Order: sequence, then structure tokens, then C-alpha cells
Amino acid sequence: MSDWITVGPAGDVAEGEINSYNVNERSIAIANVDGDLQAFDDLCSHQQCPLSEGELDGTMVECPCHGSKFDVTTGEAVEGPADEPVDVFDVREEDGELQIRFHAE
Repeated sequence: MSDWITVGPAGDVAEGEINSYNVNERSIAIANVDGDLQAFDDLCSHQQCPLSEGELDGTMVECPCHGSKFDVTTGEAVEGPADEPVDVFDVREEDGELQIRFHAE
């Protein structure tokens, strides 16, 4: 089952930026890549560092702790030391709200 959950106001994530949100006790990052929003797990699969504090370069985010790089559109780990992907989520702006579709486990 999945539900759309409001995490903030529409326009909350500036272009080229990443914000972190707590959703059902899980940290989710939302990046604005050239006007397209991408939502993904905020914690690096290597040692759980916050990806939202990393550098965003196009669709790649670099972990601030050990330099792992992830594609924010797919969650794929493209450069180590991380070798496991992070989860990605649907994200939208609807009725003035920023929402993600959280997949219940």
C-alpha cells in the first residue's frame, strides 16, 4: 500500500538544492534537478551519512562522508565505497503542497 504524504509547501526545494524530510520515522531527501523533483532515501547505503548534506551535480549526489555517488533518479550507487542503491520515491507538487508517495513496508 502507498499513500501520498505532504512534507512541505510546493516550491520548498530550490533548484540545485536538496532538503531532508522525516516521513514515517524515515529520512527522505528531495532534490530539485533543473526543475524536476527527485525523492530518495536520505541515508547513504554505505555508513548511513545524510545525502541531503552532500553536493548535487546534475542527477548525482555525493555523500559528504566518504564520497559515494548516487543517481538521484534511480537510487543507483554509481561510485563507491557504497555498492548498494538507495530507495527512490514518487514526488509531486499538488494543491500547493510538496508530497511523496511513501511505500509502506
